[in-house]
Amino acid sequence: MTTSTEPAPADGTGAPAPDPSTTPTDRPTAVSVQGVYKVFGRKPAEAARRLEQGAGRDAVKALGTAAVIDASFDVKQGEIFVVMGLSGSGKSTLIRMLNGLWKPTAGHVLLGDADLATVSATRLRELRRTRVSMVFQHFALLPHRTVLDNAAYPLEIQGMGKAERRQKAQTALDLVGLGGWQDSLPSQLSGGMRQRVGLARALAADTDVLLMDEAFSALDPLIRREMQEQLLELQQKLGKTIIFITHDLNEAMHLGDRIAVMRDGRIVQIGTAEQILSDPANDYVAQFVADVDRTRVLTASSVMVRPTAVVPLASGPRVASRTMREAQVSAAYVVDRQRVLQGVVRDDDAVAALKAGQETLDGIVHDGVAPVSVDTPLAELFAPAAESSLPVAVTDDDGRLVGVIPRVTLLEAMVPPEQVTTSDLPVDAEDQLVTEGARP
Repeated sequence: MTTSTEPAPADGTGAPAPDPSTTPTDRPTAVSVQGVYKVFGRKPAEAARRLEQGAGRDAVKALGTAAVIDASFDVKQGEIFVVMGLSGSGKSTLIRMLNGLWKPTAGHVLLGDADLATVSATRLRELRRTRVSMVFQHFALLPHRTVLDNAAYPLEIQGMGKAERRQKAQTALDLVGLGGWQDSLPSQLSGGMRQRVGLARALAADTDVLLMDEAFSALDPLIRREMQEQLLELQQKLGKTIIFITHDLNEAMHLGDRIAVMRDGRIVQIGTAEQILSDPANDYVAQFVADVDRTRVLTASSVMVRPTAVVPLASGPRVASRTMREAQVSAAYVVDRQRVLQGVVRDDDAVAALKAGQETLDGIVHDGVAPVSVDTPLAELFAPAAESSLPVAVTDDDGRLVGVIPRVTLLEAMVPPEQVTTSDLPVDAEDQLVTEGARP
């Protein structure tokens, strides 16, 4: 993929957003965590050294409490990277090392080219003002200041003039839907609105990296969901690099481009929501994701299979008939030279055209096919699967046929991987994979 050399401004502050044509994995690294340990206690360095040599967490208890053990990952520009774990897993300790509140006992935290483990106190203060900002769980607003002045506070710390910082703060408030509340005090706002002020304050600072520590966990469920949706909308506009800490699996699955699962100080798996749900690294992760609504997380791309019966538009009824006979189906998808989906041809129409001496597919390709995109959640696939006996066609953004989803594949995807056995499938499941291509 290519990256624009002059990306458009992300917001009113002029910060560039990542090229939307790229995926996070194509982009430069914004934050790099390399072999990080954090130990609290009498002899943290000695404890970290023993952990590096393979000692377990319990084996170093006399030296200190190991909160983070050998954490390593990269976060790409414009990515929402979620760190998920239960209480005591080390996730909150980890995020405090990402903004320099705590220094690692061992390892490196790179923010761009600056190593937060070794920078001076002066440089660290500068980085906090200009490169990384944080949204806290309990808002951390100044009660005696207005909403506007709270949002402008980090710019005041940066030394920005009053008029300019208030203008930037107002822009940030407008982005989070608080345009008419700039003169109110925090005490006059609901919990969700106060969290929006905290988010606006972080956006106004216009830093490269946004850290969010359990930012929505204090909110009521409905407000929490609303804030999650707003964060995703803002991310579409601004393309910030966001590291989001949560103990809520559904929140992690909903927000994260990638998710790091922590347990007892260690990162046990890093992957997309689909990867973690479909291929858990161990029993702990498998149990963690056991109750997730798979239909809301998995998408068409994760369950689609290669189509067995595809006919080129430039071919004729003889090719179409042979293709369907060999695949043992009674209908096939038709694509052009670019593999763009054109419709469906049926076996009886192909045979009739062949008997009539017809050499093209003219007049026998039926449109009305309703393909789905690769990003369509499984929850939205059941209706189209029920309405047609053909496998559901999956197309990319350019309309090219990239896969199909037979009904049996869709049903099988609802079963967690560790529970799938051959006895779970009907006796003729293999046949169904092919014969679902019957007449629509």
